[in-house]
Amino acid sequence: MTGIILCGGKSTRMGTDKGMLKPDEKTWAQTAIDKMASLNIPLKISVNKDQLSDYTKEFPATDLISDNEALHVNGPLLGVLSCHLQHPSEDLFILACDMPLIEPSLLTELYNQYYSGPPADAYLYMNNKEPEPLCGIYSARGLSRILTMLRNGLLAKHSMKFMLEQLGIKSIELAEDQKKYFRNFNAHAELNGL
Repeated sequence: MTGIILCGGKSTRMGTDKGMLKPDEKTWAQTAIDKMASLNIPLKISVNKDQLSDYTKEFPATDLISDNEALHVNGPLLGVLSCHLQHPSEDLFILACDMPLIEPSLLTELYNQYYSGPPADAYLYMNNKEPEPLCGIYSARGLSRILTMLRNGLLAKHSMKFMLEQLGIKSIELAEDQKKYFRNFNAHAELNGL
């Protein structure tokens, strides 16, 4: 398994690269890395080509995976599939950089779910019966199927939610007091009080 920190979004509403936001002493990208570190798995950072020069100043170039624009998809799915192409035999543990409140214990719980019981294409949390796709484990087998669908023109929508509808999922329903940890931040006004 390889951990992937998703930083490649356009950050249009935020107006600045969310992975490089530094409300404290660390960037959000580094905060996500630190939270995933307890899992003791290799970690990579998913970025778009415009971010490469900034990220190579902060992280080793070997830790970065740039979006594969030949895929002709957008959003988080582009980052996930680009990482799958770089590590086709690896299951990927995805965490978006703009979820800075996530607790490492929740990552560990998902990791343990992956190793217990029958295999699935994806492991993730459900929030009021809706999937939280940007903190989840995606099997190489499932991602390969999605990539084949894309290449054959069968992926009708390019959203993470639609992708999940094509996969066998093992999920954990979030308790009410856990839902706050999955808040993602899209605008500067939302950062107040962080």
